[in-house]
Amino acid sequence: MKLGIIFGSSSTEHEVSVVSASAVIKNLNKKKYDIYPIYIDKNNEWFEVLDDPKDQKIYKIGELPTNIKAINNVFKYLKSMDCVFPVMHGAYGEDGAIQGLLKMLDVPCVGCSILTSSVCMDKVYTKKILKSAGILVAPDIYIEHDGTDFFYIPDDYNIKKVTVIDIDKLVKENFGYPVYVKPSNSGSSIGVSKASNKDELNVALYEARKYDRKILIEKAINAREIECAALCDLVSLPGEILSATEFYSFDSKYINSKSKTVIPASVNNEVIEEIRNIAKRAFKAIDGNGLSRIDFFVEKKTNKIYLNEINTMPGFTEISMYPKMIENMGINYSELLDKLIEEAIK
Repeated sequence: MKLGIIFGSSSTEHEVSVVSASAVIKNLNKKKYDIYPIYIDKNNEWFEVLDDPKDQKIYKIGELPTNIKAINNVFKYLKSMDCVFPVMHGAYGEDGAIQGLLKMLDVPCVGCSILTSSVCMDKVYTKKILKSAGILVAPDIYIEHDGTDFFYIPDDYNIKKVTVIDIDKLVKENFGYPVYVKPSNSGSSIGVSKASNKDELNVALYEARKYDRKILIEKAINAREIECAALCDLVSLPGEILSATEFYSFDSKYINSKSKTVIPASVNNEVIEEIRNIAKRAFKAIDGNGLSRIDFFVEKKTNKIYLNEINTMPGFTEISMYPKMIENMGINYSELLDKLIEEAIK
């Protein structure tokens, strides 16, 4: 089988995509697949990677492929593939863009559909769907900006122009500080800040708006961070993130070696089963297929479970939670890749 592995792009998660793809290529069964690594640089230019996949090394954050050759006709090149695995995180890879391109070219694609990908990339719309399914999510305030002004977007879409002073008042009226401020369309915790007062809120809003016109302000929940892996009709036992910093930032995920993961999570069986049940419902609610990582907050005092977000192309590094949780089910990394490719072409 001719298998294309696409990675990179101008997404803010470019470097993570490169590391994930290197791990995927290394762990693919070289007897089953004729592997064609395809690198998209930060200018969205497409390249063949000329290194032999049999000698694939695992990249570190910041390392990029150098032995590359420009692809002159991207459509023709992609159409020559039997299947494509887009190991791309964030914009262009998890938002339905690459899925749409491959669908138009009639090339099988590993992972979720165009609709599922686009909905789950946008935290605002993910939460709307989850709420409609009766799944608990963190209380939030939805803000947009037009490059100059901020606008409050309530559930009835009676949109109001607001200042930071107004937003501060909304926070205090709805749930109080501290809060997390995050771009609606972003991953790897890029652009996410914690705010404990109006001044910090102001800084956080201007940080988040660098990455998206849509901003979510969420109530901070004193919680454990628990995750589940969905693979087709299977849902793993949950794992727990033990972050080296106050919240699971980009640095904590990929650089700080003091962050740890525990699989399965050290929570009681009742909580484990409830998390798995909610994960199954959420995967159905978004019409998920192939794979997703479903992230939860479990409130420390009450064990109340909030669904945080759904990642349709989660990190695939060898230390990433998704493959490690699947491995805990008795499916090794190479077998996981086989199952995802089989699902894509059936």
